[in-house]
Amino acid sequence: MEMAQRHGIPPRLSESDLRDLQDNPPPWLVQSRANRTGKRPVWVHLDCAVCNYSEAVRPKKWWPEFSFVYCRHHRSRELPELFAGDVRTEYEGIGSRFVGVVDVRAEDQ
Repeated sequence: MEMAQRHGIPPRLSESDLRDLQDNPPPWLVQSRANRTGKRPVWVHLDCAVCNYSEAVRPKKWWPEFSFVYCRHHRSRELPELFAGDVRTEYEGIGSRFVGVVDVRAEDQ
């Protein structure tokens, strides 16, 4: 309930809205459901695409599916090349030192 309130879901939903939420859950709900199974917390390994530095972290609910991550001290010319027709978005503050990168086709945006 707390997460629903935090993400602006009203206390009462129509059946069609509830069905839509169940059929197409937002990433935070998927993660929340995974965490309540009684298993250990979900961990991911982040590996720098440039120097291979690695660390294990708990993923945040807002993280998209990254194409790759890199240590924030690397220069842009060290990063994997962007394919023609792709658009790159970067997310600061991933793990202790990473920048997350999502490369998508320009027409997919």
